[in-house]
Amino acid sequence: MQKIFRPFSASLLAAVAVVAMSSAHAQSSTVQNSGGPFAMNGSYKGYIGLNAGQTDYRLSNGLGLFSSDNRANAYSLTGGAYFTNNLGVELGYTDFGRINRAGGTSRADAFSVSLVGKLPLAQSFNLLGKVGTSYGRTEVSAAPGSGITPGSDSGFGLLVGVGAEYMFTPNWSALLQYDAHDLRFAGGTNDRERVGVASLGLRYSF
Repeated sequence: MQKIFRPFSASLLAAVAVVAMSSAHAQSSTVQNSGGPFAMNGSYKGYIGLNAGQTDYRLSNGLGLFSSDNRANAYSLTGGAYFTNNLGVELGYTDFGRINRAGGTSRADAFSVSLVGKLPLAQSFNLLGKVGTSYGRTEVSAAPGSGITPGSDSGFGLLVGVGAEYMFTPNWSALLQYDAHDLRFAGGTNDRERVGVASLGLRYSF
């Protein structure tokens, strides 16, 4: 567990420092942004969001005797709240989909909690970042002789993400996002394997 939470804690401290600097930048530019119809300065909002995209499973195919792929459709549901103009907390669930691998299939899903940061660049455009942890659940099936051990696994791993948000109304925004999760897989060549998700989403703020 220490292997998980030591880098996680360090990343959280780094994120807090970055967000603190971005908060100072945002406060210095409040005069320019506060008059915009979609500006969130002084209005700390909760939100829910739905994203759809594609997963990149970076997994070994064992002996390579069987056809495989590493991409699948992915879906995620998020909910969170900003407790300052630039800093908040987010909960999420992601279904990473299922891929063909080693004569069988591999799939994963995860629940997550993250510290999120927002850096406004324009009246209705924000850069986003997150760092947190995912509790992933995985299942692997494989053909005999594939060199991959079948089974299920679960556990906590690091989550990091970056994105961009365009607010086209005071309540609705579109997101472009990339998240990377470290998940445990039965028969994995490492303690945890990186699974990335590139997605587009829609967010409702309230």
